[in-house]
Amino acid sequence: MSAVTMADDVAVPTADEDAGPGWLWWMLLLSGVVWVLVAFAILAFDPTSVTIIGIMTGVVILLAGLTEIASMAVADGWRWVRGGLGVVFVITGIMAMLDPFQTFGILALLIGWYLLVRGTFGVIFTLFQRHQMELWGLAFAAAIIELLVGLWAVGYPGRSAALLILWVGIGALLRGTTQIVFAFQIRSAAHAAA
Repeated sequence: MSAVTMADDVAVPTADEDAGPGWLWWMLLLSGVVWVLVAFAILAFDPTSVTIIGIMTGVVILLAGLTEIASMAVADGWRWVRGGLGVVFVITGIMAMLDPFQTFGILALLIGWYLLVRGTFGVIFTLFQRHQMELWGLAFAAAIIELLVGLWAVGYPGRSAALLILWVGIGALLRGTTQIVFAFQIRSAAHAAA
């Protein structure tokens, strides 16, 4: 059976061809553009940034809860734990979306402490593993930088907030640009194959 049927001398793709990745590149492109727009909104460093980050966190937690609840159907044991965790995640996600400013404040506090703890363990690990690691100096320098940034952020809540906005904004920008590039690569590959 042909992948293309002829109707009045115009090639019309069949359902088999519609399902291919070449036809769906635009969805990835649209997703990438949305991520870039979200990144610009976040990097504006205004109250909108705080709201977007709080709501995004709530959505992620809510989806994690729904995933846990759905996984109860395929779990071999401890289904009640997955269900309970899912319910807790769903409630937490809804609460995070209802009060995005509070969610942002908690995340800002956690990001500074996360970097402080991670940097501390990174310094200790690289010191103990310096003889077994290639480029251990680079890993040690990265751990020191994480430690210092964590100390800087924990010292004042405003710094933690700025760091969180920057972290999430740059992450969203990188994700969006990567998806846009990947979308055009898929499109080019589909055109080359046709």
